[in-house]
Amino acid sequence: MALKEQVLDLLMTRDDFVSGQEICQRLGVSRTAVWKVINQLKEEGYQFEAVQKKGYRMLPDAEVFSAKEISTRLHTQRFGRNLVFKQVTGSTNYDVRDLAQQGAPEGTLVVADTQETGRGRRGRNWNSPPGTSIAYSVLMRPEIQSKNAGMLTLLMAVAVARTLSEIAPETEIAIKWPNDVLVNKHKCCGILTEMTLEGTDIEFVVCGVGINVNQTEFPEEIASIASSLKIETGLRQNRSAITARAMDHFEALYDLFLESENMAFVKDEYERYLVNRGNIVRVLDPHGEYTGRAEGINEEGELLVRKDDGTLEAVYAGEVSVRGIYGYV
Repeated sequence: MALKEQVLDLLMTRDDFVSGQEICQRLGVSRTAVWKVINQLKEEGYQFEAVQKKGYRMLPDAEVFSAKEISTRLHTQRFGRNLVFKQVTGSTNYDVRDLAQQGAPEGTLVVADTQETGRGRRGRNWNSPPGTSIAYSVLMRPEIQSKNAGMLTLLMAVAVARTLSEIAPETEIAIKWPNDVLVNKHKCCGILTEMTLEGTDIEFVVCGVGINVNQTEFPEEIASIASSLKIETGLRQNRSAITARAMDHFEALYDLFLESENMAFVKDEYERYLVNRGNIVRVLDPHGEYTGRAEGINEEGELLVRKDDGTLEAVYAGEVSVRGIYGYV
């Protein structure tokens, strides 16, 4: 990680002053190097308060969330290299779909500070208030069977879970099959994957992600379920860094997936994150609801549920919804 990113991440996660001496000691650099980085960050739009004998403090709401900040942190070959950043948009999934129809390359990424008509799975709304959350969608053109496209949602969930585990190691990160990522058992991320076919072949796939990052409160109707990284960690988080790191992880997972078209290579990791595993769940199947104990996933990404009569059902994400018996999880 470049020195600028290290200094920025240190200041972003602290609400109080950080002395120049502490920065030097923690990063192993000179005061001159720190001074140069601070000036560089100021030129890029970051705002700091500098007080003699106290050090530096990033001013509230001074984060720079932009295409440039995301791009400088990316380590990908394709994903995010064609990057569109929008301050406000209706839906990043719609934006990527439009770009795909215009011939945009695989890996095209649309990121928004505010998403006004974002959607979750089964038609639910996803609220993305300004200055606090991440909304992004990425374009894929995989040469795979259409029945396997649903696994891309699970791969994105792993990519996000890995990212949040890195930036919030003291918290419990989990996945609620198939498309929610939880922090301390509260929903902080939702994923929506949509596919466009040309006949029976995949023309393109769009995977949209919404992450609650720096919110400090939620509407009463979802406050018991939803949360943010800020609430769960007590620290402000850098949205550009989170977006870039999620793309790094996703590209690595995606490339491995294309070799096999199954989840075998990541099944064990997914199950370690799987909050449903070992719990009694209610399967909301249009052919009839039933309950059972979730045992994990198979190599096709289907949730394995042991019914009360002992039979094992493989639940396909596109057909049903799964709920905990005693609440959200």
